[in-house]
Amino acid sequence: MTKGLVRIRLARFGRVNQPVYNIVVAQSRKPRDGKPIEVIGTYNPIAPPGDKLPSGRLAEPKKKVELDFDRTKYWLSVGAQPTSPVIKLLQRAKLWV
Repeated sequence: MTKGLVRIRLARFGRVNQPVYNIVVAQSRKPRDGKPIEVIGTYNPIAPPGDKLPSGRLAEPKKKVELDFDRTKYWLSVGAQPTSPVIKLLQRAKLWV
């Protein structure tokens, strides 16, 4: 396998102004929403409203990321190249330095 053929990237789903992304492993030349090799997680960038704190203010809302750590580590070990948005998500999960 030559370098750069397999990518870990985001595939967009959801409705207008309400995106939801699958974190997928796909061939680099396939379309963004084409059939992936494997779906390894999901990312919801629209954070739900935060809970109320005892002081009456709202807590900072958290964006939801679900990731299969074992499969992600496997794909990174065999040479899959993550895109820059996925690198940011992997850095949050402490899988990328």
